[in-house]
Amino acid sequence: MNFFAQQLKYFLLAALFSLCSLSVQAATDDAKAAALAKQNACLGCHAVDKKIVGPSFQAVAKKYATDPTASVFLKNKILKGGSGSWGVVPMPANAKLSDADASLLTGWILRGAPSTN
Repeated sequence: MNFFAQQLKYFLLAALFSLCSLSVQAATDDAKAAALAKQNACLGCHAVDKKIVGPSFQAVAKKYATDPTASVFLKNKILKGGSGSWGVVPMPANAKLSDADASLLTGWILRGAPSTN
């Protein structure tokens, strides 16, 4: 095997390892976000795939899919609450969430709240 082929082989193995690591991290983050949603009563008003009191997480992801400011907007909505985006029913503030947990939830919601099963 020539030098270039050997280097390419090592590069491809490193890239594959990196992708696998990212996949494991994403699954871990999804599981943590789902647990946060459950612990903070988000699932009392929202479901992954159907409207309850508030919109489904998948509907939120679809609505904001092309909005580059969605992450900041939704994180603010989670932390401070508000109304008007989906009707007149207000969303209560979740001020006790840390900034990191709010960011984790926001990312998970914007990905459509992927299942951890």
